[in-house]
Amino acid sequence: MPQQVDTNQLKKAEAMTTLAKELITQAIEKSAADPMLCEEALKQASTEIAQAQTMVSQVQSSLQSQQAQQSN
Repeated sequence: MPQQVDTNQLKKAEAMTTLAKELITQAIEKSAADPMLCEEALKQASTEIAQAQTMVSQVQSSLQSQQAQQSN
């Protein structure tokens, strides 16, 4: 039986990393003019990256679990 990958979860993770990239770009652009906005954008980007990492880890764990079941 082929392994099932949760592509929806991976697409959400991809969207989150894209948003994080945009936030980091915004932080760079605003850093000199508005340090508080820069800090907020970086905090938001950090949150998005952490959530994306969690989603990717969940997909990876699911695949590893499937591999283990197939081995038995």
